[in-house]
Amino acid sequence: MTPAARLSAAIDLIATIDSQRIPAAKALKEWGTAHRYAGSGDRSAIAGLVWDVLRRRASSAFIMDSDTARARVLGMLKLERGMTAEAIAALCDGSRFAPEPLSDAEHATLSTRTLDGAPPHIAGDYPEWLDGALAEMFGEARVAEAAAMASRAPLDLRVNTLKASRDKVLASLAHLRAKPAPWSPWGLRIELPADARNPGVQAEPDFIKGAVEVQDEGSQLAALFSAAKPGEQVIDLCAGAGGKTLALAAMMQGKGRLIATDADKRQLAPIHERLSRAGVHNAEVRAPKGDADPLADIKGSADLVLVDAPCTGTGTWRRNPDAKWRMRPGALEIRLKDQAEVLARAARLVKPGGRIAYVTCSVLAPENTGQIQAFTAAHPEFAVVPPAEVAAALWDKTELFLAAAWTSPEGLLMTPRRTGTDGFFVSVLKRKA
Repeated sequence: MTPAARLSAAIDLIATIDSQRIPAAKALKEWGTAHRYAGSGDRSAIAGLVWDVLRRRASSAFIMDSDTARARVLGMLKLERGMTAEAIAALCDGSRFAPEPLSDAEHATLSTRTLDGAPPHIAGDYPEWLDGALAEMFGEARVAEAAAMASRAPLDLRVNTLKASRDKVLASLAHLRAKPAPWSPWGLRIELPADARNPGVQAEPDFIKGAVEVQDEGSQLAALFSAAKPGEQVIDLCAGAGGKTLALAAMMQGKGRLIATDADKRQLAPIHERLSRAGVHNAEVRAPKGDADPLADIKGSADLVLVDAPCTGTGTWRRNPDAKWRMRPGALEIRLKDQAEVLARAARLVKPGGRIAYVTCSVLAPENTGQIQAFTAAHPEFAVVPPAEVAAALWDKTELFLAAAWTSPEGLLMTPRRTGTDGFFVSVLKRKA
């Protein structure tokens, strides 16, 4: 397919997502099934265009003074891809499979209109109803923070130290231009241009052998800050597919007891194969069965409970831009209730002197600092470990990290703008002896 044909396909897909109100991933999959002639490069390029439109949905419509699928695609080319009106016009020449030529009004708009004077939710590309919550967290910086959350994320990898060293994996993935991640001692980063294809890490020998996993650096740091140690009894209470479980296992060096569970047993389905591939032998997966508590035998004996809490996912918008436009106001209230319940459950599992590592992939204060304030008020037997002490796990990078991250008495918040990671909040709570 030509670049112009790919652009036409992206316009059609955005129109389909709008009219049918379906997730972008589903629309892309159905389009690929219906257009078998499109090669993997075509599908990847079209998907990149669609995701970029969703990243810049509000600002692209503003810049074009129109909210049609075509207008948002054209506006995205200017804002996200940095294309001039002339370059966009060259793609929209009206030839076979190409978009219709630009109108005089479209050409003029692309040439002259900017985001100057746009309200914060437009310039930052987020739903207007979230403006108050983002202002509470970031104040005047909310536009810059949200714009960073609308950018494309790099591909981050975590080296599994049970099987390999970072230097060894760096050498074997040199052809992918992998580099050490800025913060994580286990992290690798592959930068991806806007039109880049996925490098297919899952087909690499290092991945197949379990030496490397795909994991955002912020998620790696969340595990690192929990300070799991060899020989401890550690519970991953909301393990899901097991990304942080695997990181905890590597930190424990195969020594001690690691239990992974989740309220939704369907989320645990991938964890068994991942643990096996990673060479983890000290982990036990406990799926819920009916109303029975899979952790009924754990009563105040855990050294560490990791709570990767259910949340709104606002910190992962750059990886899932569709989610921010599908999020509804009631979602926050539901998540706040879920978080309070899982924290209360974790409190019952921790022994005196033990700790809870509370993690969200959200940047919203009620899910982070607010939740910790409510928990410590209700559980005076727990105290927050000072963020500077938590960040000391980074050794020589601690001061740099503390200067970059948003810190509060309750914990640490990473954001794409400040730390170059997804948005993650981490608070470590220690039970008094």
